[in-house]
Amino acid sequence: MPGQLLARGVCRHLKAHDFVTLEEFTPERGKRLDVMALGPKGEFWVIECKSSRVDFTSDAKWEGYLEWGDRYFWAVDEAFPTELLPEGTGLIIADSYDAEILRMGPETKLAGARRKAVLQKFARHAAARLHRLRDPEQVF
Repeated sequence: MPGQLLARGVCRHLKAHDFVTLEEFTPERGKRLDVMALGPKGEFWVIECKSSRVDFTSDAKWEGYLEWGDRYFWAVDEAFPTELLPEGTGLIIADSYDAEILRMGPETKLAGARRKAVLQKFARHAAARLHRLRDPEQVF
């Protein structure tokens, strides 16, 4: 899938900046973030990967993702018409191998209680994935 390839490049790039990432992270029912990144200072970044104009225009849920991170970014390939992307959001140009942050998303710090809840969900989600890799027959 093209969006998954973009996510892979984004995750590789963020690892070089000491971030750990989860792809297809579900912070609550009905929301699925393409990439959730946890930085070395405890910051959370939400990255939504869009592979085409149609992919972007068919997604009306993105504003509901803003409340889950300290910064919000779009990740697109170099052919994507970036003028479609809303002002006041970050921009990452990516391919399946790497990425580059062209515009930093503005910082909107999570409240303490929300940060704690997001961190717990992130950790539990990561641990559950590790358990599924280690023991795929076990139900989690």
